[in-house]
Amino acid sequence: MTKAFIPMEQDLSGGVLHLVPCQFVDGNVLGQNMFRAKARYSLAAGNGNRADENRRAREVSALSKGSITIKNGQLVTPFSIFPGTIVIENGIIAYAGSPENAPSGVEPVLDAEGAYITPGLIDIHVHGGGGGDVMDGTSGALEAMGQTFSRWGTTAFLPATVTAGHRETLKAVKAVKEAAEKGTGGAQVLGIHLEGPYIDSGKRGAHHPDHVRPPSLQELEEIWRAAGPLLKLVTLAPELEGAEAAIRRLRSRDVTVAIGHSNATYEQAVAAHLWGASHICHVFNAMRGLHHREPGVVGAALTCDGFTVELICDGVHVHRAAMDLVLRAKGPDKVVLITDTMRAMGLPEGRYQLGGLDIEVTKEAARLLTGELAGSTLSMAKAVKNAVEMLGVSVPEAVRMASYNPARTIGISHRKGSLTVGKDGDIALFDAELNPLVTIVGGHVVYQRT
Repeated sequence: MTKAFIPMEQDLSGGVLHLVPCQFVDGNVLGQNMFRAKARYSLAAGNGNRADENRRAREVSALSKGSITIKNGQLVTPFSIFPGTIVIENGIIAYAGSPENAPSGVEPVLDAEGAYITPGLIDIHVHGGGGGDVMDGTSGALEAMGQTFSRWGTTAFLPATVTAGHRETLKAVKAVKEAAEKGTGGAQVLGIHLEGPYIDSGKRGAHHPDHVRPPSLQELEEIWRAAGPLLKLVTLAPELEGAEAAIRRLRSRDVTVAIGHSNATYEQAVAAHLWGASHICHVFNAMRGLHHREPGVVGAALTCDGFTVELICDGVHVHRAAMDLVLRAKGPDKVVLITDTMRAMGLPEGRYQLGGLDIEVTKEAARLLTGELAGSTLSMAKAVKNAVEMLGVSVPEAVRMASYNPARTIGISHRKGSLTVGKDGDIALFDAELNPLVTIVGGHVVYQRT
């Protein structure tokens, strides 16, 4: 099969997405073993007929076979947008480039009709969604999360624990491992983000105070034995006793270490970088803030080139001006969009729990009953849209912050995060307003908008 590299310049033209569950040659439908339906079904707008919507859902379900051609779309690369075609074979991107050079014969065919074709969005900081929570300690909770996230263009995620007892944490880790092996039927489980319990009590946010403690090499060894290389990211406070040894041990096993829920000084944060920490957990939130005489963790995050930073781009967790400051200091290459979602994501407003604490969820935010922010119900698609609308970044920049950057942060950019031949066939399609239309994981259609 002919392969191609992606050119880096072209203009965007928006459009409406349609599925093409059939192909015609000289006016005739192709053979019995190919596509038989004659109609095109719009995903961008329905006629309100539930039977039609169910029929469209069945047509898309029939496409889920691990191989697919997506044509007539606007391919979003890390730096540009251009008209192109994607071919996925056996779950792997086999072609990404201009329509003229695209190979034929890989079926079924999805006609994007001008929609954005982006790499699947990757969320490396999620606690729950769709009623499930990582700390439920069941693979079913992870399945609910994966299926919920896929409705908003997320194709892979890193479940994050919260501060808890060691046994409860190990139970959650084992459930994540099981879900990673079984799959969720939606977004893929990438591994584990251990957020807490090695955090500063005064900056714990929505983490339960009874379980906050200094880093323990013994506990980390037990977690490593349970998770192995699925342990991708650990957030801790570097000012705690034992933090240096923990960071060095984790880095010796290629685990990314983030500073978060920390009251560290600027000097302590910079020292942590020298020990191996390279990432900042939800910048500005739950950390010592920026002061002109004590820059704190935020000052280190913004001025140290070696740090990537997570950003909850909802306009609630971080003021627009502060988000703009982050982008000016770090540039889009060092910003990772996250959601920090909890179990209420995708569910109605009401009262829920996070880490044993009661949370009140409204349209605006998720908060502890004391008023402190407690995660979010943000989607990755909305985070991308907010980055474009609130911060004025380009679509390629916003998508990069939600796909390639998170993949690189946890060491998987060789197989995920961009529309590159040889990478996993994880794709998202969006309309001109950046609303999600179709989500494809490993060449399988796992979501379509009806």
